[in-house]
Amino acid sequence: MQAGDWDARYAERQQWSGEPNPLVASLVQDLPPGDAADVAAGEGRHALWLARLGWRATAVDFSATGLARGRAQAGADRVTWVTADVTGWSAPPGSLDLVLVAYLHLPDPPMTDLLRRAVGWLRPGGRFLLLGHDVDNLAHGVGGPQDPAILHSPRRLAPVAGLLDVDRLATVPRETPAGTALDTLLWGRRPSSPGASV
Repeated sequence: MQAGDWDARYAERQQWSGEPNPLVASLVQDLPPGDAADVAAGEGRHALWLARLGWRATAVDFSATGLARGRAQAGADRVTWVTADVTGWSAPPGSLDLVLVAYLHLPDPPMTDLLRRAVGWLRPGGRFLLLGHDVDNLAHGVGGPQDPAILHSPRRLAPVAGLLDVDRLATVPRETPAGTALDTLLWGRRPSSPGASV
């Protein structure tokens, strides 16, 4: 989908809950606050939640309408809002403590290229979290995009995982009102050793 398509969706109604994804919350809530980027933030639910926890959060999305919904929320003044195509946007190298990519789906090579660059935005020890619809969801789950070329899997994320000290790379279930959906989770940190390269 293009920016105009997402603008139209966000103009119709709020697309997502105002609360963070429960798995995102469980992984991030106890981290010490720092600098974070919510990549493909949509309406900014994760950036707003991070800001409430004391993070200096930047929400980046190409939908001006989605970001406008986020800017209208309480606490929006504590978030930096950036309207940009995430495939062309960059944070300064080594400037972030957390990169969060939730439910961004692009074909390769743009997806892998973006994620590899995003690892480079992290400070040594900074956290990387990707959560998105898994390709196995097509046959064994519910909802989500139906194009296998844009869906994640642990195998497809292996080139990015190779740049991280990985805590978890797995297909994980997510309960929805329609049934069980399958997501891919990549949770890790940028290596602290001086010899590690991105």
